[in-house]
Amino acid sequence: QGQLAESGGGLVQPGGSLRLSCAASEFSFWRYAMSWYRQSPGKEREAVARLSSTGGTPEYPDSGKGRFTISRDNGKNMVYLQMNSLPPEATAVYYCAQRVGFPSRQTSAYDYWGQGTQVTVSA
Repeated sequence: QGQLAESGGGLVQPGGSLRLSCAASEFSFWRYAMSWYRQSPGKEREAVARLSSTGGTPEYPDSGKGRFTISRDNGKNMVYLQMNSLPPEATAVYYCAQRVGFPSRQTSAYDYWGQGTQVTVSA
């Protein structure tokens, strides 16, 4: 069973940047599509970025367009989320998730999730 661990969250001022990291323990990491999600209090978990197992063309739902960049390093079993020009409404717990095969738009399609890392955007 895969294990995921996010890091890099914290407090950032509006307009600032953060880079989140997700470390995967799965030895066959190269088989997994990876996604980043976020969840704010009282809201449903929403996807912000998706990336195929080979690191091909990323997908960004509306929530992530223009500010987020997803990337991966299969040699290090890592996936990253670069976040720029962050507004206060980006405050949330950010999760990485993985599934075998292609990225999916269905949250329920992801088999493994990390514990999440808190991102707070505030002056």
